[in-house]
Amino acid sequence: MTAPAHSIETLAARRRRRTSRHRLTLGILAGLVFALFTLTMVLGQSYTPLTTVIRVLMGENVEGASFLIGTLRLPRALVSVLAGLCFGLGGVVFQIMLRNPLASPDFIGITWGASAAAVFSIVVLSLSGPPVSIVAVVAGLLAALLVYGLAARNGVAGARFILVGIGISAMLRSVTSYILASAPAWSLQDALRWLTGSVNGAQISDVLPLLLAFTLFGGLLFTQRRDLEALRMGDDTAAALGVKVARTRILLIIAAVGLIGSATAITGPIAFVSFLAGPIAARIVGGGGSVLIPAALVGAALVLASDYTGQFLLPTRYPVGVISGVLGAPYLLYLIVRINRKGRSL
Repeated sequence: MTAPAHSIETLAARRRRRTSRHRLTLGILAGLVFALFTLTMVLGQSYTPLTTVIRVLMGENVEGASFLIGTLRLPRALVSVLAGLCFGLGGVVFQIMLRNPLASPDFIGITWGASAAAVFSIVVLSLSGPPVSIVAVVAGLLAALLVYGLAARNGVAGARFILVGIGISAMLRSVTSYILASAPAWSLQDALRWLTGSVNGAQISDVLPLLLAFTLFGGLLFTQRRDLEALRMGDDTAAALGVKVARTRILLIIAAVGLIGSATAITGPIAFVSFLAGPIAARIVGGGGSVLIPAALVGAALVLASDYTGQFLLPTRYPVGVISGVLGAPYLLYLIVRINRKGRSL
């Protein structure tokens, strides 16, 4: 065997091993999400046998279980999974595109854009339901485009994008605080509950909009996945490879904001899920392939696990956003310390 042939065979073998590892990782993460989903359906304040859960899901009317499973547990679990998929996938897009783990929608204005608009809709316009969701998605997109426009001078640099986003987030938080301070009592509670990030009161009618958003914006995102991977290597390299950088960024921002905004509109801003999902997925996958689907699955697992923990594993019940915030804050501090020790800027 000649040396070039041997090298080609070695590269092919390595690629097969990476592909096999990536598939195994996806299988394990999907199994984890399924296990957490099953746990939430079977075990809560009371235990429901899996056979009974299956009977209810098949459409059988089981006395005492149909309401518990079909009205309470199933919508909550489905919304948790879909929102986690949206948060995880949308968050990792910004982290890859800007080549910075701090480039999370939680910090760069997108989440707070949707939040400020939703609070304004609830408190000032007295809206509820789908209109609030539409306003939140549109506002999140406008916030992202504003940040992009302000950071796009002489090309979009990751650090500049993040710093502009932090500034926009601070402004939007101030607007939100002002609205809450002047809110009447009957709408203040709804707005505060929404801002915490919660799947309490999830309804089966919330599932279809989330599923449609995930399908539409996720599909748009995956049409750009090759160009997104090229952006990892920098704008100049990506352009040399034939990527239309500006067009690709706009499409990626629309897709990611659509995912984040749609999930935020239904559940509120569940803290740190979009920030944690990407780095956790990257650690699990290693150098073995794309982190898009793993990040989405990690996001779903985080929301399911955080919600279950907040509901049943602590002395007092807490919304999912509180638990995810407790998980995410230490990691944020760790990441900042690690970057500082390496002597790198944002």
